Amino acid sequence: MIQNTKYIALTGGAAAAEALKQINPDVMPVYPITPQTPIIEVFAKMVADGEVDTEIIQVESEHSAMSAAMGAQAAGVRAVTASSSQGIMLMSEILPIVSGTRLPALMVVSARALSAPINIHGDHEDVMAVRDLGWIQIISENAQEVYDNVFIALKMAEKVRIPAMVIMDGFITSHSVENLEIVDTAAVRGYVGEYKPKKYLLDIENPVSFGPVGLPNSFFEFKRAQIEAMNDATVAYKEAADEYAVLTGRKYDYFEGYQLEDAERVIVIAGSAAGAAKVAIDEMRADGEKVGLLKIKLFRPFPYKKIAEALKNAKNIAVLDRTVPLGSDAPLFSDILNSLFKIQNPKSKIQSYIYGLGGREIFSKDIKQVFEDLKKENGESLKYIGLK
Repeated sequence: MIQNTKYIALTGGAAAAEALKQINPDVMPVYPITPQTPIIEVFAKMVADGEVDTEIIQVESEHSAMSAAMGAQAAGVRAVTASSSQGIMLMSEILPIVSGTRLPALMVVSARALSAPINIHGDHEDVMAVRDLGWIQIISENAQEVYDNVFIALKMAEKVRIPAMVIMDGFITSHSVENLEIVDTAAVRGYVGEYKPKKYLLDIENPVSFGPVGLPNSFFEFKRAQIEAMNDATVAYKEAADEYAVLTGRKYDYFEGYQLEDAERVIVIAGSAAGAAKVAIDEMRADGEKVGLLKIKLFRPFPYKKIAEALKNAKNIAVLDRTVPLGSDAPLFSDILNSLFKIQNPKSKIQSYIYGLGGREIFSKDIKQVFEDLKKENGESLKYIGLK
């Protein structure tokens, strides 16, 4: 049953704060970094105004923010934080410890370029750099998806006991105002439920240790269990998304297919640039062009077989990555290539593109040019969009 809703204009950062307010987490360690800062600024004001009773911990660095979130989760409470770019790099020592300890902390990320040179604008270098550290990663196109994904991510994370990142593009989404639909708070809290940790440090009747040494006779088994839990997260995502659809009428899947069913040429993309792609596709469809889009939502764990099935009829595929591949193929391109390999699909020709680094804009005309390029034989292993 769809619950009472209201419409409100918010930035992506404020949408994340609104979702966190409705969840009312127990602890939020905070440290500011552009373009993530508005998330914690808006949420801190909500706490100061008495709208939420979360304990905010002001720490001296992002490393400490993640350490404090981990400590709070280990103590048995729900903890959230937010970060970007070099902040994520600073906390990268702690990220695999949180996931390896199976603590379902939630982090909202305004994705941003990594230094050097210094750049404060949005691309996906930071989240791609930590993509294999055991965190669920859900990528949002717009403010509505940021808001919705916070709830979905939290629910699935706590079910499988794996931490989760909800990712938006820095500035492009985090600072842009959009109209979005807000769900009734009581319905949200009924959806996410109370946090009930399986084991926690303050359970004195059942004492446990967190962060033990894992020597050769046990380490392998710990990691195997973590791998299986991440595999379970694929199912948990779909279950959480389907339950959320009943609540709101908004359906989320592992990916969004846009004009995909009969598309011969397809672009694969993640994040805010999907909006420009949809505009270009609508205009090209009006001219009779069979073009389509596959927009990634759940990036980790990566749903290889589902995506391969969705792309099986495409003759030409362009995969657009908003990150810097140094010494290897681009990450999203690699995952799509592996998807097609797993189902032994020799029919599709696939081309890798890099776009939007350091916040450089991508327009619908650029997307159209990619579709035109796909008509040709692609001799280059990597192409660039908007490079001067």
